[in-house]
Amino acid sequence: MYTKKQWSKLPMTLAVLLAVGVFSGVMLSNRTAQHRPPGSKVDKLKLPDGFKAEHLYSVSEEKAGSWVSMTFDNKGRMITSDQYGGLYRLELPAIGSTDKPKVENLKIEGDTAKVAMGYAHGLLYAFNSLYVMINNRSNARFPKGSGLYRLQDTDNNDQYDKITLIKPLTGEGEHGPHSIVMAPDQKSLFVVAGNFTDLPKMDIYRLMPNWKNDNLFPFIKDPRGHATDRNAPGGWIAHTDPEGKQWELYTAGFRNPYDIAFNEAGDLFAYDSDMEWDFGTPWYRPTRVCHAVSGGEFGWRTGSANTSPAFADFLSPVMNIGQGSPTNLIYLKDARFPAKYKNTLLAFDWSFGIVHGLHLKPSGSTYTADHEEFLSGAPLPLTDGAIGPDGALYFLTGGRRLESDLYRVYYGDYKNIAPGSNAATPVITNEHKQRTAIEEYHVKKDPKAIEQAWPLLKSPDRFLRYAGRLAIEHQPVSQWESKVYAEKDPQSIIYAAIALGRQGDSSKVGGPLLKKLTTIDYAKLDDLNKQALLRAVEVILYRAGQPDAATKAALTAYLNPKYPSANALQNRFLAKILITIEAPKAVEKTLALIAKNEKFDDKDNEMVTASADLILRNPQYGLDLAGLLEKMPPQQQTFYAIMLSSAKTGWTPASREEYFKWFHKAFSYQGGRSYIGFIDKARQLALKNVPSDKVAYYNKLSGSELLTGTGNDLVKLYTPKGPGRAWKVEQAVELVQDSLSNRDFERGKQIFSAVLCSRCHTIQGEGADVGPELTQLGTRFSVKDMLEAIIIPDKAVSDQYASISFQMKDGQSIVGREVNQDANFYYVSQNPFDPKTIRKVAKKDVVSSKISPVSMMLPGLINGLNPNELRDLVAYLMAGGNKNNPIYSESGAPKSGK
Repeated sequence: MYTKKQWSKLPMTLAVLLAVGVFSGVMLSNRTAQHRPPGSKVDKLKLPDGFKAEHLYSVSEEKAGSWVSMTFDNKGRMITSDQYGGLYRLELPAIGSTDKPKVENLKIEGDTAKVAMGYAHGLLYAFNSLYVMINNRSNARFPKGSGLYRLQDTDNNDQYDKITLIKPLTGEGEHGPHSIVMAPDQKSLFVVAGNFTDLPKMDIYRLMPNWKNDNLFPFIKDPRGHATDRNAPGGWIAHTDPEGKQWELYTAGFRNPYDIAFNEAGDLFAYDSDMEWDFGTPWYRPTRVCHAVSGGEFGWRTGSANTSPAFADFLSPVMNIGQGSPTNLIYLKDARFPAKYKNTLLAFDWSFGIVHGLHLKPSGSTYTADHEEFLSGAPLPLTDGAIGPDGALYFLTGGRRLESDLYRVYYGDYKNIAPGSNAATPVITNEHKQRTAIEEYHVKKDPKAIEQAWPLLKSPDRFLRYAGRLAIEHQPVSQWESKVYAEKDPQSIIYAAIALGRQGDSSKVGGPLLKKLTTIDYAKLDDLNKQALLRAVEVILYRAGQPDAATKAALTAYLNPKYPSANALQNRFLAKILITIEAPKAVEKTLALIAKNEKFDDKDNEMVTASADLILRNPQYGLDLAGLLEKMPPQQQTFYAIMLSSAKTGWTPASREEYFKWFHKAFSYQGGRSYIGFIDKARQLALKNVPSDKVAYYNKLSGSELLTGTGNDLVKLYTPKGPGRAWKVEQAVELVQDSLSNRDFERGKQIFSAVLCSRCHTIQGEGADVGPELTQLGTRFSVKDMLEAIIIPDKAVSDQYASISFQMKDGQSIVGREVNQDANFYYVSQNPFDPKTIRKVAKKDVVSSKISPVSMMLPGLINGLNPNELRDLVAYLMAGGNKNNPIYSESGAPKSGK
């Protein structure tokens, strides 16, 4: 058996807990029962006080697919859609009943196809019709392509018999067209689509359709090819009538918003996704909930051109949530919940199984919010939800053909909460009134627009300022261009210059606008207006190009003395501008900031959910977060280094030496899947600016030998050759147990590292001392035991190895491995790759704790291996890493898995 010291380290293991399945029964009695063990599907849910949950239907067990969308019809029945199949209609039992739902496969009369309608990411019952947002590339099984469809029952026999294609859409998949919601006027519809959905021609554009990247940062597309052909405006929201006769682009600039929701004030909100491959880059943006106002632009751009909320010409979110995969957004006005849940949005995260509660608070013309973790579970791949006619919350899990279920959550004392009582009386601020009034000019030309909107440019309210600027941009430039140059107020000059830089003749306005901006006393501006001025300069330079010599000299004289500043965010803007115009010593100053390792506190992307809190909720996605937090790239250094890749002048041999050595170091950090590729692409851009006889030298100095041929990955001692497969226990045992003699010891050792075993385990003294030492593994376990523990890690999870979810008084939860406790605190390790980082959780702040039913072991680690590679790995483990073990002889291999 293992020593006491070795066993004590087990709670921090993430990868390949080979002993879990075998010892779970032994160790179960060795832990005090202070944490409630998992039970039914409902028991894994963490709910707010006073709420109850019911598991209503197992979609997967009934072989009905994997459901991803729902709505309720006018008879209170739920209608759902399989992601890759048909529609279903359900009559649901009353709250508290033990009856099962009555489930009907919803057919279309007169349509003989096996699947007549389905593949829907969005469903809405409205205007005596069922609206269906199909997300599908036409195929033989289901020939209907993506688009908005309308189903009607023309003979009133409670069966749909008429299908009308309202709007065909080009785009499909997880970034295709998504949800449909009723407009506040109850007379029209809003639809939302991700950034892989082409924006169709619109009749009305509330935001000006001359969008560009407007970013002087070197433009590097995703090196792995994601979204490389997708451009602004990205994901979009449109408004249309019930028949789809007129279409209006309402707001855009999203990455992949799955769902939208309105509150009582008629304000629209969207839950947008992050790009997880961008972890560790300066342009990464977390998932976020946005107030999707008229003409709003939220700045998604592909690759390194992605924008920041600090850019004055875009809008900021109500709340940055954190890493995850947004799927659903609900506003709770129809819920029979306590009064606390008035003015509340629920945002569903598929990856980490969390329903985030956002308690909205009016703030000027927009909103702020307080955060609550309303509901969570593991695993809980949330896909869609809705408030039912009974005031309960109904939600689905599934997607990507995962196990799919239907749940109901209700407040225990709901009978004493009258239907409709959760609707709030809207608080309409003066700024809100001003914003909605000026937004009328986003759809029409009117001379009064300039007179009414111009004063809003100096408003302290960002959304009001934006609405005013956009109203001006919608008017003929000739009616307001002269006002820009005549303006005296510094803030008004800045935002008017952004407007003219975007809408004016780029061949004429660049020089005059830059000169106008340099008349502003920079020192008298607050930080926000300094950032806005610098952003205005960037937009103008991007659209108008390099200024003439006199203008460049004036701009250099104006900004160069201000770089570097004490403000790291302003330094980002200054670096972009000064390197672009080749200002004297811009390269030297920027290299000095890299050497200084300037800290950047990214307040604009600050998240309410800490990355460390997510690691143990989903081992598959948490692995990336664990590695990122262990070796976090220095984002400010990365920003400056990539920006310098565009610098053609200002270099010395010494500065180039220093610069290219930085890339070599940068490859030692860990970010998202595309991090290495982005760094290499920047390195390649920089190499284009060195003398031709020095390219080979700087190429090697900067780390070329560390990279694979594509530049997207680091060279490893061993990369699985495959082809891999989704290994099953029986299949693996059959192919492995009688084929372990004369295996390749060295390759088995390399695979041990390649599939992450060595990140947590030592064998023969090599590896990481986090998990149990595995040298004696083969003397205690059979081949079958070992393979079962690797392939089905959740089959037997002892609480000795389980993570704990601590529910806190503030509604949040903390998930991690409890490594110790005293009278006042739990000591929790959240990152298996960084076990020395311990979080103290005050016991007085903990309401309850619960054991997670999910194994800490990462599933699928061996799925990249072919049979021979798996045999080499198993032989190495059974031999305990000993090359002289008899297993490596013809007669020494085990012949049985029992």
